[in-house]
Amino acid sequence: MEFEWNDSQPIYRQIRERVVAMILDGALKEGDPLPSVRNVAAEYRVNPLTVLKGYQELVDEGLVETRRGRGMFINVGARHLLLQGERKKFLAEEWPRVYATILRLGLTPQELLDAAESQRPVNPVDEKEEPKL
Repeated sequence: MEFEWNDSQPIYRQIRERVVAMILDGALKEGDPLPSVRNVAAEYRVNPLTVLKGYQELVDEGLVETRRGRGMFINVGARHLLLQGERKKFLAEEWPRVYATILRLGLTPQELLDAAESQRPVNPVDEKEEPKL
């Protein structure tokens, strides 16, 4: 699987963001194990300590727990906690810019709804496949 790293933030933060996206999208569910540090490091050709640092941020945030000898697992309530935080972040940081653009362009609510409908992804998560970062 090809993945391009963004130069604007550290790789460990991008790994954290990828796991967050997978939780929010439902690819990783409460109780699911995270892909092993070694596998992620090998797949993306990064230092295992970089992956571990990204995972540790998730532990520090209470989203993931470490089970000694077994790995790291998504905590119960992690998705709900993430949704709350991401919604607040979006409304504080992204929405003012988006809203200003909508006003500037004179877009109507119906135009926005039509555009949203045409952009709706059709990508069900395959339950049989192990999620990859």
